[in-house]
Amino acid sequence: MTDTPRWLTESEQHAWRSFVRLQDKLLGRLAREVQAECGLSQADYGVLVHLTEVPGGRLRLLELATAVEWEKSRMSHHINRMTKRGLVVREECADDARVAFVVVTPAGREALADAAPRHVERVRRLFIDPLSPAELAMLAQISNRILEGLEEDRA
Repeated sequence: MTDTPRWLTESEQHAWRSFVRLQDKLLGRLAREVQAECGLSQADYGVLVHLTEVPGGRLRLLELATAVEWEKSRMSHHINRMTKRGLVVREECADDARVAFVVVTPAGREALADAAPRHVERVRRLFIDPLSPAELAMLAQISNRILEGLEEDRA
């Protein structure tokens, strides 16, 4: 006997589809504008943000992939492209040849410093400003609850 799926109600489906459309449109718009003005893809921007937020600007490739929810092979290919553009370098681990580190370069830091003010201005205009402080607080609370569930589900 197979389990019957718990189909979404009309209101649940509406909420889910609205969220997906919002995410697609918002991230797509941010990505296009940053790419056009700064030459960084949304993926580049995300990788650089993660690297610059850790001491030394250095993470294991697998840790970086996990942080952005990518498969290791996708991250590896993307890091190769970013390396060719001088945004990051790959360092081998002296203790374990299976481990590689990704390190942000000065050029990567400069590219992020150029893109960040434009990115945050658009985040503010497209995402923050249309909401009241109470709505932002509620959105943060909802997002954190879902994130906690995702972290528990990963285990």
